Amino acid sequence: MLNFEDRKRDHIAISLSPESQSVESAGLDRVKLIHEAIPEINFSDININTKTIGLETSSPIFVSSMTLGHTDAEKINEIIARVCQERNLLMGVGSQRKQLEDQAASDECKQLRKKFPQLKVMGNIGLSQLIQTSTSEIKKLVDSLEAQAMIVHTNPLQECIQPEGTPQFKGGLQALESLCKELPVPVILKETGCGFSRGTLDKLKDLGLAAIDLSGKGGTHWGRVEAQRLNADDVRTAAGVSFSDWGHTTVESLVAAREIEWPRELWASGGIRNGLDVAKLIAMGADMVGIAKPVLEAALAGEQALNFLFNGYEYELKTALFCTGTASLHEFQRAGVWKWT
Repeated sequence: MLNFEDRKRDHIAISLSPESQSVESAGLDRVKLIHEAIPEINFSDININTKTIGLETSSPIFVSSMTLGHTDAEKINEIIARVCQERNLLMGVGSQRKQLEDQAASDECKQLRKKFPQLKVMGNIGLSQLIQTSTSEIKKLVDSLEAQAMIVHTNPLQECIQPEGTPQFKGGLQALESLCKELPVPVILKETGCGFSRGTLDKLKDLGLAAIDLSGKGGTHWGRVEAQRLNADDVRTAAGVSFSDWGHTTVESLVAAREIEWPRELWASGGIRNGLDVAKLIAMGADMVGIAKPVLEAALAGEQALNFLFNGYEYELKTALFCTGTASLHEFQRAGVWKWT
């Protein structure tokens, strides 16, 4: 358990470093929104309220899963949870893997829910752990948090490079399908910064997922993060360098999902650094947009900084709607207001 906690602390520190970030952007620099010089609406008319997986939220911005299961995480998650509850934003927690090995670890989730009873929150477990775990055990993770949904993260590259990695993914599709059928809350599958190809998305279409979070390349790259935790003479360090630009960008993943006509909700994350990025992804078809690193940086500075961050993202998103002449996200997404540059 101490090794688990040390690893999670490493992840927080290293993920904030420039070396952990993909050198390639999320692809949004190639996307342009079409300006409307005469919007025929008032800025006060703009409405970014959202409905996702049956939940009403104040905007399509959600907090991507980041950290859980160690002392430092408790303080960070409390700040994020308080702000998300006050703003009515959806929040994902970090991996609940520790709870599978140490039942006492569920106290952190129970305390989070007790302190923030109105918080809309999603649980989280890795696919390689899901494969080895019964649905009844996963339900305990949901119950400890009273989560409204369960995220399953898939991270094959990270598991290969991580010294404590578990790169056992055989049976993953069947495990996902079973979980979708048996778990009483929606299941969301997310990548962790390497995105999804068209072929993979095709395999996932009929499993019963409520949503898929594309989580493409463009932000924190976990191959880079894990390589920084290793000694120079470890073979996985060199592998981390070789695979430091591995994956599909957020935009590439979103285009692939559109091409196969993904039948349920599409969430996008990975390298989203401002409200205009959020707007571009929604214009291209994303229903929700996740933020991780900027939220973590702001949360470490405190609630005021985190609220300032969300205020800025939401103001820029509303500005994008206003300057394309659309008053709602529904109208914005269907207006064809984007193009390639």
